[in-house]
Amino acid sequence: MATSVGCLVVLCLVSPLLLAGAVRGNPGYGGGLFPQFYDHSCPKAKEIVHSIVAQAVARETRMAASLVRMHFHDCFVKGCDASVLLDNSTTIVSEKDSNPNKNSLRGFEVVDQIKAALEAACPSTVSCSDILALAARDSTILVGGPYWDVPLGRRDSLGASIQGSNNGIPAPNNTLPTIITKFKRLGLNVVDVVALSGGHTIGLSRCTSFRQRLYNQSGNGLADSTLDVSYAAQLRQGCPRSGGDNNLFPLDVVTSTKFDNFYFKNILAGRGLLSSDEVLLTKSAETAALVKAYADDVHLFFQHFAQSMVNMGNIMPLTGSKGEIRKNCRRLNNFH
Repeated sequence: MATSVGCLVVLCLVSPLLLAGAVRGNPGYGGGLFPQFYDHSCPKAKEIVHSIVAQAVARETRMAASLVRMHFHDCFVKGCDASVLLDNSTTIVSEKDSNPNKNSLRGFEVVDQIKAALEAACPSTVSCSDILALAARDSTILVGGPYWDVPLGRRDSLGASIQGSNNGIPAPNNTLPTIITKFKRLGLNVVDVVALSGGHTIGLSRCTSFRQRLYNQSGNGLADSTLDVSYAAQLRQGCPRSGGDNNLFPLDVVTSTKFDNFYFKNILAGRGLLSSDEVLLTKSAETAALVKAYADDVHLFFQHFAQSMVNMGNIMPLTGSKGEIRKNCRRLNNFH
């Protein structure tokens, strides 16, 4: 399928090496992670996670997007180590208070519920970081997205980094080169940038994350010229010049609760919500080629998204004797 496309479609603009890296069929699981890690020590681990995530998403569809985003915000700070879950304490300055996360990141109670069930079944066995990786995969499936085998065996961090959270997580107003640099710093490539941005096919965003596109994109008091005029007018009704910072809008205006490729179709129509969505089309021929390819072929997008989630989940895991298996995801085991 995608591996034999060659230059028959716009993908000829994308480096063949990047594309080959994105579609390798059976990835080598990095850092000692493998999907069967808990098969003997906690055989029902995956089943327990899936059951609780399914209940949470049934109660509120938006939770699927929230859990995918939590895994992303964890992995981009010190690797996939559940540092994002730690609350403030005498020794921890929580990442929950960083600019990308404050009043925004959500789903912590679902993680607590999963952890409690796993501790009852298999005490001190399944890490919080693996819970985040499994919950992100299960959330994706539950709203119509692709399945992938989740490599497991991560351990949990002994610290957090609010500075890393403020500086390392790609922001809605970052330039495309800045976003690409933040990915490449962690071993991810341009295909990962565009494929993982496709996670915005579900979920909601706050007015404060895109207001400048409606009123003053370039400092000249004008709206972003790449934004569809009628869509911009619609957004202004609920996102005024001041106030309403936390008013919520769907990232995918067509099918906000279904994991599909309308996110990319929307971008082509000038209806991408965030500046970081729109620049994928307007600032690079390479990323634009992928946007068009995913808009044309939902199967290609699903294939690349699944692989990119595995790639992201492999960022700097703690394994072996590093870190710990937290009993409570919000605090270290020696918490006092």
